Amino acid sequence: MKRKEISHTEHFPLVMDAMTSRGLLLAAYTPDGRANAMTLGWCMLGGVWSMPICIVLVRPSRYTCECIEQAGCFTVNVAGADLDEACLLCGTKSGRDGDKLAEAGLTVEKAETVEAPVIAECPIVYECKVVHRNNILPPELADELQRWYADGDYHHIFFGKILAARAAQDAAELLGS
Repeated sequence: MKRKEISHTEHFPLVMDAMTSRGLLLAAYTPDGRANAMTLGWCMLGGVWSMPICIVLVRPSRYTCECIEQAGCFTVNVAGADLDEACLLCGTKSGRDGDKLAEAGLTVEKAETVEAPVIAECPIVYECKVVHRNNILPPELADELQRWYADGDYHHIFFGKILAARAAQDAAELLGS
């Protein structure tokens, strides 16, 4: 899919709608060089340290966490309404067990600015380099949020400097707006 450079905030409402309805696809290469993606339901776009930042939360039990830690970069791919099933599959299967991108019928391209995969069918893509990471600290977490961590699998938080944001010309139409 052909995409043009955009501001990281240009399609913010569309991105947030996609995240809360079907999820975003967070992608990185595995330590052995295979493309892997997981469905992401928690993400923040904005600015930190005077730079465009994408913050993603990934549980350490997820294979994608290991992939991002090893690669030092990731992409966030905004799937259109036609990819609901692919997002569901990527959110319920692990890349440790096989090539879920192929199983979902998704095509992988190389990112232009980072060593991470891009999902060709996604109309909006953010290419991010990890500039900081930290962990959710259980004693610092409000009581009302503890319900998200009944099993103790507290998220790692990756701050990705957005090196490129790109969108297809018809992104709004493809995302169902």
